[in-house]
Amino acid sequence: MRHATALEAVACIHSGQRIFVHGGAMTPHRLIEALMLRAPELRDVELMHIHTGGTAPYADREFIDHFRVANFFVGHNLRDRIGSDRVDFIPCFLHEIPKVFRAGHRQPDVAFLHLSPPDAHGFCTLGTSVDIAKAALDSAKIIIAQVNPKVPRVHGDGFVHISQVHHWVEVDEELDLSPIPALSQAERAIGAHIAGLVEDGATLQMGIGAIPDAALEALRHHRHLGIHTEMWTDGLVPLLETGVVDNSLKKIHPGKTVSGFVVGTRKSFDMLNDNPSCVLLDIAYVNNPSVIARNPKVTAINSAVEVDITGQVCSDSVGSRIISGVGGQMDFIRAAAISEGGKPIIALPSRTKKGESRIVSTLKAGAGVVTTRFHVHYIVTEFGTAYLFGKTLGERAKALISIAHPDDREGLERAWFDIRKHD
Repeated sequence: MRHATALEAVACIHSGQRIFVHGGAMTPHRLIEALMLRAPELRDVELMHIHTGGTAPYADREFIDHFRVANFFVGHNLRDRIGSDRVDFIPCFLHEIPKVFRAGHRQPDVAFLHLSPPDAHGFCTLGTSVDIAKAALDSAKIIIAQVNPKVPRVHGDGFVHISQVHHWVEVDEELDLSPIPALSQAERAIGAHIAGLVEDGATLQMGIGAIPDAALEALRHHRHLGIHTEMWTDGLVPLLETGVVDNSLKKIHPGKTVSGFVVGTRKSFDMLNDNPSCVLLDIAYVNNPSVIARNPKVTAINSAVEVDITGQVCSDSVGSRIISGVGGQMDFIRAAAISEGGKPIIALPSRTKKGESRIVSTLKAGAGVVTTRFHVHYIVTEFGTAYLFGKTLGERAKALISIAHPDDREGLERAWFDIRKHD
């Protein structure tokens, strides 16, 4: 182990190696920048990660012979560059990604991590992203880290003794911030419908995006909510501060807010810092459906790109173009369905920003089904809630058309008639 400059730290990287890159707010930009300086000397180095902050320069066309990218979840910085064998996507349930590393299916040679400073006993933490980083830490042969006083010291599975780190670089810079965008009227209406489904004492999971944040905003009058989720954002902080979330009725980790990672701003990071009531755990555990389902009234709130009128949900692509990933949607949708009193919820605006219906007669060509028609229960738009469990295809179509945009309902009814006519 040695203290080094960033360029010295990455000097051990060789052609053909696989590098895990810490993601989210913990993206290690100084290590990435140093690796870019070494690009002329390297060939076919593969970088693996979930979504990262910044511009992901290693995916630029000028580095096509030097770096490959294997995404487990495609962030905004790579959506326009994915689609070749140089920048590609690995479909995998979030809770199974650690198995990809630990079982050697795609074991990292090197892990680029971003850590909090060591405490008096030499322990750093993985900060705001334990998720799949814990498995990378356990699997990689070489650990290279940025150590940053801006990284919160977070309780849970993310402790790393400084002696485990082969090369570490001191930095002092703000983390990647993800403020909540302004919520639209439609998103707030969806949030209100979701809040009407959430019972006091429920255990919540929220996916990423404006709709889960709108739902959190609408829950301020609820009581004794619990959190067991793959991630959370600034939207949860007011509920923690006011005691709406107290985790008192959970069966798994009562009294603890449980997640795999956090994105947001200093508001969330300060809430996490040295706070034993907020724990970040290995995502193989957090997102294990058999673990999740032991909590009462698990209410899973996830978004979608489009839903067909039989209940098939596409969440990771627009047609064949991958724009995100499966994340924890299926892990929690299934767990909520088998939790006592649980509610699996898919929520989406009725229309795209271009005015196209998100409730469709058939999914776009090439679109992937993330949540199947067999798993889906609740679909919510700004126009209401459709409950599909136990319904026939015809009953589902009627329920979903009723929550589509009013201007799209007649066209959907005609399309459904044509579909049934040719059955």
